[in-house]
Amino acid sequence: MTPEDLANLAHLRRARDLIDRDYAQPLDVPTMARRALMSPGHFSRQFRAVYGETPYSYLMTRRIERAMALLRGGMSVTDACMAVGCTSLGSFSSRFTELVGETPSAYRSREHSAVAAMPPCVAKLRTRPTRISPSRAREAGRDAAGLTLAT
Repeated sequence: MTPEDLANLAHLRRARDLIDRDYAQPLDVPTMARRALMSPGHFSRQFRAVYGETPYSYLMTRRIERAMALLRGGMSVTDACMAVGCTSLGSFSSRFTELVGETPSAYRSREHSAVAAMPPCVAKLRTRPTRISPSRAREAGRDAAGLTLAT
């Protein structure tokens, strides 16, 4: 890696840290790009090349991940939506369903005692939403939440 590549990675990490820390705040690509000291277009291309998804997709995944924890704790779907920085309940529900494989209401009403019994570091890994289609999940032997199916 060249010194320039390392500098770009450091700038991208700063933008990713901004997303991880301020996911509930209104964030857009130009704001993230300013943190990375890049133009919005260049930032989006570089972010996708390094992290495998667009900056907005990464932001929404972080928001859904946090919403899952709030829903497991009993928060209402509307309150969880607003708490993680989403302004449209419909868009939130659509993205949640896309990433998790079930609606936020269904996820909230489901039993989560297994997650409560896990150490927090394991629970975070096991409950992290992943973008995988249902057909690809079945092919990979995983359920909609990404958990390995018993064979």
